[in-house]
Order: sequence, then structure tokens, then C-alpha cells
Amino acid sequence: MLLNKRPENMQRINTPELAEQFIAEQTKAIRAQVGDKKVLLALSGGVDSSVVAALLIRAIGKQLICVHVNHGLMRKGESEQVIEVFRNQMDANLIYVDATDRFLDLLAGVEEPERKRKIIGGEFIKVFDEEARKLEGISFLAQGTIYPDILESDGVKAHHNVGGLPEEMQFELVEPIRLLFKDEVRVVGDALGLPANMVYRQPFPGPGLGVRCLGAITRDRLAALRESDAILREEFDNAGLTSKVWQFFTVIPDFRSTGVRGGKRVFDWPVIIRAVNTVDAMTATVPEIEFSILRRIADRILAEVPGVCRVLYDLSPKGPATIEWE
Repeated sequence: MLLNKRPENMQRINTPELAEQFIAEQTKAIRAQVGDKKVLLALSGGVDSSVVAALLIRAIGKQLICVHVNHGLMRKGESEQVIEVFRNQMDANLIYVDATDRFLDLLAGVEEPERKRKIIGGEFIKVFDEEARKLEGISFLAQGTIYPDILESDGVKAHHNVGGLPEEMQFELVEPIRLLFKDEVRVVGDALGLPANMVYRQPFPGPGLGVRCLGAITRDRLAALRESDAILREEFDNAGLTSKVWQFFTVIPDFRSTGVRGGKRVFDWPVIIRAVNTVDAMTATVPEIEFSILRRIADRILAEVPGVCRVLYDLSPKGPATIEWE
């Protein structure tokens, strides 16, 4: 029976040695639970699902079947990294589903943020369900549950879609990191050899860029959002800010602003830079970024991203603002 409470004497995993010990223990436990059966995992590319995938590959190899659904709302290079790391480097049994058109067609003209979230979450479950039904002999469903999920939501981690799968599928759960805190998961990810930018990936909303492309999502504005976000991340990396700022991203609102390009008036989008520091995400402060860094980011976005004529820096703390815009 799986524990729902972390033992009081459980040692915190904060060194490579303790991580290796945990990996050895879980490898043994996974093999005992699964036997020669197959395990299905929704692999988003986030920290938790990636660590679970790497751990299960270590334990049972090709018995694990990973499904990565690209809903078209990923950040630049994320789906490509999942394929490179898990299929090409770890030789995982990986199914890649490019459902971009399917999601964006459903989202066309939808402005209300909560409706967008429901469409994205609901369709993700449908796609994953369809892929699961194509497979035979699946007895287990792996899930990236971590200890805060148990404390906050009775162990059901909705964005891994367990709660949305049909009951008749009757999967038994495999949750090897369910008693770990996020910082411990990262130590284990390091020990498993996952790339640093995957292990230390920033919090990313379940609907992805769908809640940062404000209002009704359009393909051209989504493309501009993805490119501006990539520039921001690259420049923060270059400036040594990635490990110092808790979360940073760009936002593009659903309106245009007057600009001048090539001596002619244009009506293009503004790009908003959002960066925050926080301990618990309940409140957040805005870091002071050197103006020379902000100016370099703005120069690159204006020069490299089509359809953009302004770059703004959001100075609003949480509260009264929230971290995300939608």
C-alpha cells in the first residue's frame, strides 16, 4: 500500500549520494510493483514527469511507454528537447503526438481565460485517452505526483490527467516521487543525468503559452510570443539571471499599438516582460534588472520578432497583481 504521509524520520534528499540511494530503492520498488507489465506515462517535459520517466527507464526500460502531446502551446524547443533526451539519448519507448492544429482550431476565437483553460485541459485528456486506447497490455499509469500534491489535493495531480482518464481503463498508479518535495526531485533529476535546463525548468502553467497569449489566440501572435520568450530566456542565461530570478516570461496582449517602421506607420503588438521572485508564490516581488540588460532584450525582440513595436517591463508585485496575466 502506498504511503500518503511522509515518514517523520525520512531523510531529506539533498546530496548526490542520497539521491543515488533513493534511485536504487525506487528502482527495486518499481520492479517489484510492475513485474513484467507495461507502464504508461504522460510526459510533459516538466520537472516531475521527466524525473519519473528517467527513473522508470532506469528501472524497467522499454516496459515504460511515454506519450508526449504537443498542444502547440509549448515554449520554443521544448517538445524537441523531450524527443532528443528521452528517445535519442535514453532510448525510451516514446510516442510523440503533434496535436497543434487540433488545439488551435478549438481555441480559435475563444477569449475568456477560464474557457481556454478548460478547452486545453479537456482536449489534452482526450488526446492522451485516444493514444492509451491504441496500446495493448498496459496495466499501470505512472504519475509525477510529489508530496505537495498529496498535501494540497489528496494525491490527484490533475495536470497529469489521471483524474480525467475513463474509469474502465483500470490502471494502477506508479508514483515513485510522491514523498519528495520539489527541491529533492531536482536533486534526483541531476543524479539521473537529465539536462540542467530540464531539471531546473521554471514553473510553467498547464495551458502553456495559452494563458500568455492574452485573449483569443492567433497563430501569428503565438509565434511572436514563443520567439520573444526564447530571446528573454537566452538573454537571462547570458546575464547569469536564470538562477537568480524565480520566474520570467513574456506576454502579448490582444491589441495593437501604433509604431513606426521604415518611416511608415504600423500597428503592431506590444510585448510585456514579466519577472518575479517569490518563496511560496502567494506573494511576489519584481527584481531590479539592469537597464542595459532590459535594453538589449528589447532591441533583440524589436529587431527579431515580426509584428512587435513595443517592449514593456511589468513592475507590478503580487498582490495586487498575480504572477500570470490570465
